[in-house]
Amino acid sequence: MRPFTSTIFAEMSALALRTGAINLGQGFPDTDGPPSLLADVAANVIGGVNQYPPGPGIPALRTAVAEHQRRFYGQEVDPERVLITTGATEAIASAILALCEPGDEVVTFQPYYDSYAATIALSGATLRAVPLRPGSSGSPTFAFDPAELRAAFSERTRVVLVNTPHNPTGTVLDREQLTLLGQLAVEFDAVIVADEVYEHMLYDGREHVPMATLPGLADRTLTISSAGKTFSVTGWKVGWVHGPVDLLGSVRAAKQFLTYVSGAPFQPAIANALALPDSFYDDLASGLQSKRDLLSAGLRAAGLTVYPSSGTYFVVTDVAPLGVADGAEFCWRLPDLVGVAAVPVSVFCADPDLGRTLVRFAFCKKDEVLTEAVSRLANLQKALS
Repeated sequence: MRPFTSTIFAEMSALALRTGAINLGQGFPDTDGPPSLLADVAANVIGGVNQYPPGPGIPALRTAVAEHQRRFYGQEVDPERVLITTGATEAIASAILALCEPGDEVVTFQPYYDSYAATIALSGATLRAVPLRPGSSGSPTFAFDPAELRAAFSERTRVVLVNTPHNPTGTVLDREQLTLLGQLAVEFDAVIVADEVYEHMLYDGREHVPMATLPGLADRTLTISSAGKTFSVTGWKVGWVHGPVDLLGSVRAAKQFLTYVSGAPFQPAIANALALPDSFYDDLASGLQSKRDLLSAGLRAAGLTVYPSSGTYFVVTDVAPLGVADGAEFCWRLPDLVGVAAVPVSVFCADPDLGRTLVRFAFCKKDEVLTEAVSRLANLQKALS
């Protein structure tokens, strides 16, 4: 674990605090979730819902997750095959630790959420990272090369860890791309671990396609999501995973010796929140799309190349047009230069050269915060000269 002793989020957030910079590095909202959700939790705490919940999670939340999958994706999920976890990060860790051991390989895309590499290292398995690269000006969205994807698979492939909508690039993998992934998983008899935490944050009419809904994949797919992103309560750390009984049993075996259980007063409140009307989910996406547009316009005006973000909280930029050769060095300087913090994409890559000049900004902030950040970024070229 020596390469994983600190996270870029902790380092950049500390730097932002120290310098008074606007923190567009770490992906957490600066507004609270729905008032009804907050009121439910407060009532639960005062009402005594403060002891260990059942190991798999409270029945009401497991049922609500199953109903959510039916409501949005037409997917039939047995509540008995839903496991509540301490955030999606624990669900991912439990799955990898349960399924992988030395000699196994895990295929995922790079750049990736930073816990992926650390969790795979803990399991003793080997990371096989397939690049997502921005396309040409006519098709600038990040995408993978099908030949490189196939080359990453072997008889040692145990897990395919796929994240869509994708952090950090904002890419939303489409049905054709996911079908290819699924075909390779079937061909090499691999388990699919689908990290879908940004499922309700899609823009410009993009569609989220759960991996488990594709033909022939339900029996080999573990689907993971969480309340933190959807309801703007990232600090609550309540997630879930569902899938076939044999795979879920393995995940539960690992999970029970990590946190055992958590989130007693949060779980029933989130069960209620999952049933909020469509207008809540629509407003979530449209509001974030507006914030994305606000920040993206400011970043372009500041001289950065801005890649389109179709989902998540994030937009990726290239700082090379500013004459910058190292995105990590740029991010360490940025708070002092203009009072804004961001994170370098290279830290999310097995091959740091892949994202050497790429920088990720988070737009899940109040409009007035983003407006102030754009105002500060307007001075960037002058500050660099």
